[in-house]
Amino acid sequence: MSFGLKVPVRMLLVGSDRVEFKTAAKLADKVGAAVQIVPSPDDAVIMLRDVGADLVMVDVGCNVAGFIAQLRAERMLVPVIACGVDAPAEQAVAAIHAGAQDYVSLPPDADLIGAAIMSVSMRSVDIVGVSAPFRQSLDFALAMSKSPLPVFLMGERGIGKEMFARVIHNFSGRGGRFVVVNCAAANAEHIMAELFGQEAGAFEGAVAKRAGRIEQANGGTIYLRNIDALDTGVQGNLLELLETRRMRRLGADSYQNVDIRLVAGSQKDLAQQVDEGSFLEELYQQLSLVNIRISPLRERPEDAAALAQYFAERFARLNGFDIRPISAQALAILKVQPWPGNVQDLEHVMLRGVILSRGRELAPEHLTLSDGTPLQLQPAAAAASLSGSMVGRCMADVERDLILQTLQHCSGNRTAASSILGISVRTMRNKLKSFIEAGIPIA
Repeated sequence: MSFGLKVPVRMLLVGSDRVEFKTAAKLADKVGAAVQIVPSPDDAVIMLRDVGADLVMVDVGCNVAGFIAQLRAERMLVPVIACGVDAPAEQAVAAIHAGAQDYVSLPPDADLIGAAIMSVSMRSVDIVGVSAPFRQSLDFALAMSKSPLPVFLMGERGIGKEMFARVIHNFSGRGGRFVVVNCAAANAEHIMAELFGQEAGAFEGAVAKRAGRIEQANGGTIYLRNIDALDTGVQGNLLELLETRRMRRLGADSYQNVDIRLVAGSQKDLAQQVDEGSFLEELYQQLSLVNIRISPLRERPEDAAALAQYFAERFARLNGFDIRPISAQALAILKVQPWPGNVQDLEHVMLRGVILSRGRELAPEHLTLSDGTPLQLQPAAAAASLSGSMVGRCMADVERDLILQTLQHCSGNRTAASSILGISVRTMRNKLKSFIEAGIPIA
């Protein structure tokens, strides 16, 4: 099952109307951005107050530090990337120190613009999966897409929760925008202003009224990434929004009606957070009306193979390479990886693989970690190699070696290693603690 999503990134380009900026805008449009160019940071702030944006690229020739300081004063959480034409290194460094997430030299190439957009927006262009668990989750999401009910998406890092949220929006029939807010990006005060907006004078730094992300999503869908990170006070305001379909800007005297679809995502079990007192039970009850769990990639080896082929073809086209098939041996390795970062990890492996491969097919030696270390046929291969050396050894030694080798294979990720071994993270932690106390070195 595979289909594309056409929800562009809203990108604001700040700087003089010169040919290099027009080139950057055209390249950004090709990789999935809807670009607007404004001449100055002041114009950018005005536009951000009114309609917002997913990403801002600002010329280092502007007052980048002042621009970012203004965004912080008004509690705007939009990511900022600096750019420049033959800019001195000191300007680029100063922009990064001021709070810009990256620097891109202009005129850029398509790969640089695409990487800049992907680094902050977490967008993809297709959703791919063939396994029964994946189809079940996706079918349920599609079936509930036209309902006004809020949706809760639970799954590990990099599994594609935002992609599911986009599917729900695309098939909902709602004509408004799809808006994303990362609830873990700032403290409660900033998140409140980001979500609900403010009137002039609502707080120090609020020099003008501003539409919050909820208002910007009116008629559409708002996706709250990492909803578990919200302060209970903000949770209470969200609960009021869901119950009354009304909201109030910070500092406002009156409420306004809004029509939004709320989709929330988390890596954590909200029911457990309710028990711990960090999440409101009433809000959890609202969200759990539609509760979709997305299985980790290690539980769906056939999806790993389908995604690998998709990424191999996509990156070959983007880089102007011939499309090469993936060898059976390479697919076998990809299917048994723990993928602690799920689809994002696989995507990065395939990007490196496409660049490294020069033969008639993409082979095992082309599949590497970020430091060039080859992926291994594990954990199954590791277990097979261990079996011949078990005889004559005590159970504790065999268990220790299996735990440490699995942990090393997972690059130290305890959650992934625990899942492979079939033990809890707490058990893994206790085992490692006992190893350290016994003087056994742990990498």
